[in-house]
This record gives sequence, C-alpha cells and structure tokens, in this order.
Amino acid sequence: MPRSIPFRFAIFAITGLCTVSHFGHAYAQTATAPTRAQGPVYIDVSQPQSDTRLLLPDARALQRPKDSPLPLSGVPIGPMPGQATMDTPSSDPYESAKTFHKIELDSLSQREGPSWLLPSEIDAQRRTDMEDPYYVPTTGATHLVPAIMPFRQRLQQKGFVFSFTYKGEAMANINGGIRRGMDYVHELTLQMNFDLGRMNSNLNGWSVHTLVMNRAGREVSHDRVGDYYVNLMEVYGLSGHVVAHLVDFYAEKKFLQNRMDVTFGRMSLTHVFATSPLICSFMVTCSAPVALKVDPGFAVYPKATWGSRVRFRATRDTLMQVGAYQVSPLAGNPSGWSWGSEDSTGLMLPIEFTWQPFLTRNRLPGHYMFGYAHDTSRYPDVLGAKPANLVVNANRLHSAPMDMFWFEGDQMIYRRGGRNQMAGGYLMAGYIHNTPHVSSISDEAYGGLSFNSILPNRINDRLGILYSWYHVSHRKELGQMMARDAGLSLGAQVLAPQTDSHVIEAYYAIDAFPGIVVQPEFQYMIRPGETSHIPDAALVGLKVISNL
Repeated sequence: MPRSIPFRFAIFAITGLCTVSHFGHAYAQTATAPTRAQGPVYIDVSQPQSDTRLLLPDARALQRPKDSPLPLSGVPIGPMPGQATMDTPSSDPYESAKTFHKIELDSLSQREGPSWLLPSEIDAQRRTDMEDPYYVPTTGATHLVPAIMPFRQRLQQKGFVFSFTYKGEAMANINGGIRRGMDYVHELTLQMNFDLGRMNSNLNGWSVHTLVMNRAGREVSHDRVGDYYVNLMEVYGLSGHVVAHLVDFYAEKKFLQNRMDVTFGRMSLTHVFATSPLICSFMVTCSAPVALKVDPGFAVYPKATWGSRVRFRATRDTLMQVGAYQVSPLAGNPSGWSWGSEDSTGLMLPIEFTWQPFLTRNRLPGHYMFGYAHDTSRYPDVLGAKPANLVVNANRLHSAPMDMFWFEGDQMIYRRGGRNQMAGGYLMAGYIHNTPHVSSISDEAYGGLSFNSILPNRINDRLGILYSWYHVSHRKELGQMMARDAGLSLGAQVLAPQTDSHVIEAYYAIDAFPGIVVQPEFQYMIRPGETSHIPDAALVGLKVISNL
C-alpha cells in the first residue's frame, strides 16, 4: 500500500536525528562482507549499484577497536555482572547454528512487525537480520585475573560459567540535605550458570542460574539527604547486612530452536520486566525505575520470589513476555533462604511488549517497551487511618489491588566502536503510573542519555546523564494534609504533606584497567523528602567495579 507524503515526512522527522549525528564519521563507499554472526544480508537488486552501496553500513562506525577484548561477534564470555541475570551468553560459540543459549531469541516469524511501516531506507532489518545482543558492559570488559582464563574456558566447555564481582560505592553530601558527610556501601556477587545440555545431551536447552551476594554499608539518602523513597546509592536495599543473600535460583528451558524460553524458580522481577542494561548503568534507577521498586508486588533486586515467565519473539522486531509471580512483603525473608517463612499476599501478573527497530544503514537499535502488571494483593488506602469526622465519605476508605503501567524507550543515535548494540550513544525516556488509591509514588517520568566514546580513543568509556521526576499520590498527600490540620503526627520521617521530588544524575564510567571500571558520580536532588522543607542536596561519589 503506498504511503502518503505527510506520513513519510513524519517518519523522517522522528528518525532524522539518527542519521545526522555520527561524530565526524565519513560514510564509507564500500563495506566488508558480513560474518555469520551478522546474519544474512538482503540487498534490493532492483536499485542501481551506487544506491545499493549507500545502504551498506559505514565501515568505520562498525570497526571494532584494536584493543577490544570482545570476540568478533561482540558478545562477551559470560556471565557478565553488568547484564541482567536473565540474559546469559551461551557456552557454545555464538556463531554456531546449534547454539541453545543465545542472548537474543530467534523469531517465530521471519516477517517484520511495526518496522514495516518505516520507509525502506530507514528500516535496516529489511536488508539484514540483527542478532547482536543488548547489554551494557558496566563492569570491565575483561577479567581482573587473566591467568585463570584457560581454566574458565575449560569449565565453559563443560557447561559451567561463573563471575565473582566486587562493587563499592562511596557518596558524600556536600551541600544541602540534612547533614554533610559520606556513606559507603559494597556488594560481593557470585553468579553461576550451568548449561545442562553440555553436561548431558538429553538436556539440550536446559540451564540453571544462581546468584548469591553479600551487601554491607549505609545509605546516604536516609542518613544525610532526608529521603526515604529514592535510594541514591544502588548497592543498598532489602537484603541488609547478610553474609550470603540468595537472590536467584531458577531453571530455564529454550524451546523451538531458540524461539521461545520459559523460566521458573526464584527470581527478581526487576531483572526481567521494566528494565534494561542502560537503566542499570545509573545508580538511582538500577535495576528498574523507583516508582516500580517501591511497589510491594514488584520484587526488586535482590528480593526474589517464586514465579515463572514465558518469552518469545513473534516477529523479527517484536518481543513479548508474560509472567506470574508470588507476592510477599519486600522486607520479608531478608536472607533469601527462608522460603517457608514468607507470607504470600497475592499474585503478580505482568505482561510486556517490546518493539526493537534497527534504523539507517548503520543499524541503530531502539528498544520501546510497553508493560502492564496487576497485583491481586489488597493494599490499604494511602489516605491513612483517620478519625471518621476528618474523612469526607469515610465509607469509601477501603483496600484495593494495584495496577502498574510503564513505558520505557531508548534509541541509539550514533554508532562508534563496533556492531554490537552497545557500541554507540543512546537517548532514553520513560513514564510509570501506579494506582494512586494504594500507591505512595503514583507517577514517575525520566529522560536522559548514555553516550560512549565522548573522549578520543576512549571507545569503552561511557557518559550517562539522567533526570527523574517522582510524584507522590494525591490521595496520600490529602491524607497527610488532613492529619496535619487535625494536629496528628505525620511520622518522624515526614516533615510536611508530600508532593514531588526531582533527581539529576551524571556519571562517567572509565574502563580503567582489565576487569576494573571506575565511575565518578554527581547527583543533585531537588526537594528531598518530597517537601519544600529541604530545598535540595548536592552529592558527589565514586563507584568501583572489579570483575574476577
């Protein structure tokens, strides 16, 4: 069906930014032949030869740095601690047609979905299949002790891969907040994945994933800034000071020759839904937006719960996943091992649809996620318990289940340093809405960027800037106003009826040494505690990640 001129103009207006910013890279007139990992290339032979060449990727943009530790496929030998644990590289060669555990699923249909609406000169998937994985090397691209690599490779061939990581964060409040000073937190993480197909050929497609961690330290948000909704340090949360907290313990089965997978066991929802590697490169939003992490039903890392998820790629540019998970209090079972002591309050039912286009001849990936989740647990009205004479229509004060909606999108706007999905710079944005009747944070919106290779010859370094807005439910604010007017206490942590707050975060991640990333941080929070009693707070800090 022919497209109208206004429609084509609108599409070009939206995607034009992707074609004009390549940081000085001249378009190449020739390109090398694609490897197997790139997939087959489809060229429209009806076009003149000169036009065909213009559709090929820019050879300079796709060129891998000489010192890159990544294999030709662009896929690191995993597991990499910077990845979500649900996405584990294969113990087989990535280029092998018999690989059961590729990061990206193959599609059920060879057709395109929404990308078909794009002009042919914008849509790169009409000419080639895109198999490069979506990950962020938030740890060093190699390992701290290269001498044990032969040992690791022998284990990998037998179906076992592991990663041991140290992550430390120091953050100091230098202005504003409730007091100046610095806090420190750290975590030690042991991640182990077992490819059962390698161990027994009758179990092809099966794997088992485990993750155990130790965390210790204090949170600067509580101690020095005065906010109890937003954790400004990533390595702080529900596990507390536990020597060995069990985070993940689940099995995975790949079906239909890598076209569908099912996971079941104990896992964190925020490593499965409403997340991305880009989000988790920031301290405040890792591993999901704050508005979801404060919801009791959305088991936030390192909180794990019993559940199962089914994931499949309907077309080459779309991904769908659905799940069902037990809901238990976020603060329950702090060790992760006491499964029998957990109180189940309901069932979480999430569903998420992702559109993943590749734009222009340089194959600039985008990820646009639309999600919804229903928590059957009944939560108290956030208006709060008040004397009946203070509440208008008091009989309407009742508990209710919770619904969550989210949109999260990112789009690469330039490519530099290779052909994998993280070799370039991204713009990103998102919006989250929770049921205001029973949610403390009803809305969140964020926007930012994640750029690599800002400095010359620093291909593996990454700059990130993110602005986030958090809105307290009007229902909760109304309850606090009525309590204040009646002379009731709002609690030691609440200085006034709460409305909203804002956070600006900026980091520069330096791939300093093999296996080590050093990441200076700056954060500026407006209205800590979601009131005007504390105007702002400015913080500086440092994150260090070391990967054995």
